[in-house]
Amino acid sequence: MDFLPVLLMVSAGLLVIGLLAVLAFRSLRGGDNRQLAELAGRLSQMAESSAAAQAQLAERLQAQERALSKTLEERLAEVTRRIGDSLQQNTTKTVENLSELKQRLAVIDAAQKNISELSGQVIGLQDILSDKQARGAFGEVQLNDLVRNALPPAAFDFQVTLGNGKRADCVLKFPGPPGTIVIDAKFPLESYRALAAATDDAGRSQARRALGADVLKHVRDIADKYIVAGETAEMALMFLPSEAVYAELHANLPDVMEKTHRERVWIVSPSTLMATLNTMRAILKDVQMREQAGVIQDEVLRLLKDVVRLDDRVGKLQRHFEQATEDIRGIRISTEKVVNRAERIEELEIDDDGNGEPPAADDSDLPQAGAEIRRLEPNRG
Repeated sequence: MDFLPVLLMVSAGLLVIGLLAVLAFRSLRGGDNRQLAELAGRLSQMAESSAAAQAQLAERLQAQERALSKTLEERLAEVTRRIGDSLQQNTTKTVENLSELKQRLAVIDAAQKNISELSGQVIGLQDILSDKQARGAFGEVQLNDLVRNALPPAAFDFQVTLGNGKRADCVLKFPGPPGTIVIDAKFPLESYRALAAATDDAGRSQARRALGADVLKHVRDIADKYIVAGETAEMALMFLPSEAVYAELHANLPDVMEKTHRERVWIVSPSTLMATLNTMRAILKDVQMREQAGVIQDEVLRLLKDVVRLDDRVGKLQRHFEQATEDIRGIRISTEKVVNRAERIEELEIDDDGNGEPPAADDSDLPQAGAEIRRLEPNRG
């Protein structure tokens, strides 16, 4: 700082004053009054210089203190302003974060509510699937929805009684071949649950054999009940409303699937049934297009006959028009001749006897008049 030299000067002055005081004390002890007086004068001068330096130093210190105070106040005000702005921003961000947090908590609450409802529905579904009749109804409802969504109403029917007295869950009506195809819904859930709950290889093998036996029993029942010669197709479909059971059969029970094929019963899951139904819908469209193509062909042949008949009638009308045109042309020729003859007659000079009456006709002049007319009309027809 700039007052450091002043401090050093004041310190040096105080040191000199101290030394002079010591010398003065020694001189007093020696009895030299003159030297004592000189020392007193010097001490007085030095005291005055020191007082002036102290006053100057005090003034500088006060000025620097005021400047420092002003600087500190300005910086404190700036820091306060910045802190206030930062607090305001932090408060705004905190309010926004709390609002977003509130919205997210509301979404989480809604999701939690949906999860609770879904859990209740799953528990209810488990209760439904634990009963065989309810499980059968579940499969029939799912089969109903899939078929209604894939095929036109005229291509299927539900709960149909066949000629042997057996009631089929669903019947697909197709033109032969293949003809009427029966779909029956089955759901062997107990054996599959036993397989899923098995903890060792022996238990899984036993449960898997039980699952295969249940499936084969359902397949044989379907083959006996719903494949009727002369009434249905030579095949039937068994609908499994579970992709997991269907995947287990295809992955680990290939011998069971081969036996179902020999029984002419094809097992389908929701996804494979939808693919099958879409294929059948394409077949129905192709059959309808062929039927409509035959109808269109018949109509085109009839239209062709009508066109030929219309062409004949137009030809006859054209001949009538041509004849009428020829008759009109002949009439025009005749009228032109009449006009020409009238003009030639008008050009003849007839003698007048002065009384305004034409001269009496003389029979002797008739041959000459006839010859004149023949001369004027050389092209008489």
